Amino acid sequence: MMRISNTVKHIIIINIVFWVGTLSIGQFGDVFDNLFAMHFPMNDGFKPWQIITHMFMHASYVNMGNGPSIFFLHILFNMLGIWMFGSPLENIWGRNKFILFYISCGLGAMLLPLVIDYIKFYSLITPLVEKGLDLETLTSAMNMNRYNPEWVEIIGEVDWENIKNIFRTKSLGASGCLMGLLVAFGMMFPNSELMLLFLPIPIKAKYFIPLLLGYEIISGVAGGSSMFGFNVGHFAHVGGALTGFLIMWYWKKTQFNKNRWDL
Repeated sequence: MMRISNTVKHIIIINIVFWVGTLSIGQFGDVFDNLFAMHFPMNDGFKPWQIITHMFMHASYVNMGNGPSIFFLHILFNMLGIWMFGSPLENIWGRNKFILFYISCGLGAMLLPLVIDYIKFYSLITPLVEKGLDLETLTSAMNMNRYNPEWVEIIGEVDWENIKNIFRTKSLGASGCLMGLLVAFGMMFPNSELMLLFLPIPIKAKYFIPLLLGYEIISGVAGGSSMFGFNVGHFAHVGGALTGFLIMWYWKKTQFNKNRWDL
């Protein structure tokens, strides 16, 4: 069994501490989610530290029909992946370079869906702005959970619900970081064989990773479900993977001839 590297071990411990705190404090994770999950920046719930803390948070409850139940799969899959793919990378790169890569992928995973949400938000509110409604009035009303029924009449109920969903979005999880690690692992060890838990057929990393990313892009556009069986931010995965690829491409281009990839 692969020995866990020190930084990966600490990352897993931090994630578990946040997850236990989410379970232990407040009702159904509301306290930790409100404090540490990434909120839409126009929402009053947004705090600057959420840019970092969201990547150590995980969904802790899921509604199974009889009320919320404790949810293990989100954190379980992410921590297993970080251990499997992060440890060999840290052993090669060293602590500082690994931390830089990991955090950068988490930021990339946050940035791509945030840009998409901003584009959607401004597109949806355009009819309201054209009618003379200013953005400050709209966001103030939404922060107070109020609205003018005339706004709904102008843009329609479906678009109004989409506006509210974007405004109230909370993003959390290490999945984007994990996707970056997966890309880096595939570029470092392209002939290593990987497999899905529910499809135990070994596939070389150089084929497995493009297939996985293709699925995430298609699912993000079409609104498909996750292959892991729970709701995910597909574009967060793509953002983390793309960030990982760009960093690896740059490092390989500038440091390929060095014996060690240390900072």
